[in-house]
Parts: sequence; structure tokens; C-alpha cells
Amino acid sequence: MNTPMISPNIVVCESGPDAARHVADLLASEIRTKPDMVIGLATGGTPVDVYRELIRQHREADLDCSRVTSFNLDEYVGLPSGHPQSYRYFMQQHLFDDANFSPAKTHVPDGMAADLDQYAKQYEQLITQSGGIDLQLLGIGNNGHIAFNEPGSLMESRTRVVELAEETIDANARFFESTDQVPRRAITMGIGTILEARKIVLMATGESKAGAIAEAFAGVCHPSNPASALQRHANVVVVLDPPAASRLGS
Repeated sequence: MNTPMISPNIVVCESGPDAARHVADLLASEIRTKPDMVIGLATGGTPVDVYRELIRQHREADLDCSRVTSFNLDEYVGLPSGHPQSYRYFMQQHLFDDANFSPAKTHVPDGMAADLDQYAKQYEQLITQSGGIDLQLLGIGNNGHIAFNEPGSLMESRTRVVELAEETIDANARFFESTDQVPRRAITMGIGTILEARKIVLMATGESKAGAIAEAFAGVCHPSNPASALQRHANVVVVLDPPAASRLGS
């Protein structure tokens, strides 16, 4: 059965910092409207300024995150939570430690789980038991990946262990001392899992993301660009700076 494609709401801000503030305002508004919301969170360079702005609003504008439940998209396999390049460590450093998130309500996949496949199923179940994700924050890789769903991932995929593409390993090597130290596997929410969020906000900045953005939202929905699956979702906001939007056309 063919799923009708839906045009997302594309917002082009004046700059990268403006895009981050716009996304943070969207998230903060959702939290204020539904203080016990379930939010999906991303890591990487893109959301750092978003999280910095959320911390500012917590400190200066009484943004209360204490009742929010969060689920992160992914984690490297083989990195303990205290490793400086683990995504749990990232979230603690960039958001959780400086805003009043309840530790018991923050969930990041466990890349050290003894049975990763069983753990992935349990992570899915925990999302369901929490009522599903109200708003999912996404970035996008240069090859169109969302979370660690690399090109070729099934549109119906669920949380699982994946092999990382060489392009992704090379892109993430800047966070490690050498490419050899970058884990080759990760545990990630699937595309199908992501599409079940009630609202999705994707943020991208910089010219390096322009091609992936154009393929995702000005092209056809195809597994070669996992982000293009978002064309199947009825409530997607794409927030860009001018370089990231430069290949979308008029």
C-alpha cells in the first residue's frame, strides 16, 4: 500500500544560532503546555545550542523539566555511560546536569547491555509503557541518516543494533583521538519507532547538510535517504539555517 507523502513545515531561520533558539522555544513551549510530556532527544553537534538555550530558560524563565520523561535516540555499543564519548555522558554534560530533569525519567540506550537484542525490545516496550513520544527531536547525517538508521534501513525498523556506515564513522572520528577508536556498532531507535512520535522536529545547519535535506524533503521517499521517511508523517517541522536550505529551491 502506498503511503501519501506530506510536505513538512520548513522554517528557514537567519542563522544557526537563530535556528537553535527557534527549536528550543518549540520544545520549551511543549514542556510548558504538557509538563509531563515524553520527549525524544538527539545528540551530536546540532542540538548543543538547543540544549544550552533550554538550560538558560530553566534558570532564567522558570522552565520546569522535572516531570518530563526523555528517551534518547541512540548509543554506541561498547561504551560505558561514564565514557566521555558516550551519549549518556553527552546528555549529562549538555542538558541533564544543568536543568532539573529527574534522573529516573531520563533514558539513554545501554550500549553495554549483556543481551543487546533483548534490551532493544525492552527499550521499545518502555517507550510504549510511557505513553509514546510526544515530540521527537532529530538531526540528520550527511548521508541522510536519522538516529543511526543508515541508508538502506527499513522504513518499518524498530530499536535494534546496527552497523555504522564508514561515512558515519569518519564523520564522528573528530570526537575521538583516532578513527580506530570510533565504535562500529550502535543501538538505535528504528525509523518506524521515530515515526510513531506525535510530533517531530528536525534541525539542520550548515552547507554540509544541504544535499541530505534536499534529498529528504524535495525528493522521493526512499531508503537511500532515511530522513525522507519523514514525508510519511503528518506533523513534522524542519528548522534550517540558510546554508542547510540552499538546495531546496524556490
